Amino acid sequence: MNYKFCFLCDPKIHTMEEFEEIYEEVNMSMDAAIEHLDKELTKIRAGRANPAMLNGLFVDYYGAQTPLSQVANINTPDARTLSIQPWEKSLLQEIERTIINSNLGFNPQNNGDLIIISIPPLTEERRVQLVKQAKGEGEHAKVGIRNARKEANDAIKKLKDDVSEDLIKDAEEKVQGITNDYVKKVDEHVSLKEADIMKV
Repeated sequence: MNYKFCFLCDPKIHTMEEFEEIYEEVNMSMDAAIEHLDKELTKIRAGRANPAMLNGLFVDYYGAQTPLSQVANINTPDARTLSIQPWEKSLLQEIERTIINSNLGFNPQNNGDLIIISIPPLTEERRVQLVKQAKGEGEHAKVGIRNARKEANDAIKKLKDDVSEDLIKDAEEKVQGITNDYVKKVDEHVSLKEADIMKV
């Protein structure tokens, strides 16, 4: 984080602006951690078919690695089925190969027009594994949030020559309050995913 000093300004007013910049920066970093968490949680499949299960898959499209969603329509005809309709039939085998090699555990069926994936119901053991995976993603997000807090506190400490100790303490408390809010959000997002996974 780069905080530029303006020596012509009233140091006190300027420092308050610095604090606001720090709060803004910390919120942005923590928002990014939540956004990343949501993306990762979407990849963890619960029992129902969802096009997002195939997010992160890339196919070779005229020599370029292209997201699957940009070369095919992905639909859910029912709660247990994904259908993938490539925009060009020549991509069918490439898409099928990509899905087989993806370690998602899917067995795609190529009928010559589209690819059908039947989503098997989750076993109890698999559900427990997926919940563990979701919690792991939550922990990663919390690490990102704590790193953002540390950066903010380091930036606050750099201002200690310009303001009183009380103001520094208040600023650190405010950053801790923001951190607590984001940690709570992580727990909420993970709990929702857990409930979704465990729902039979």
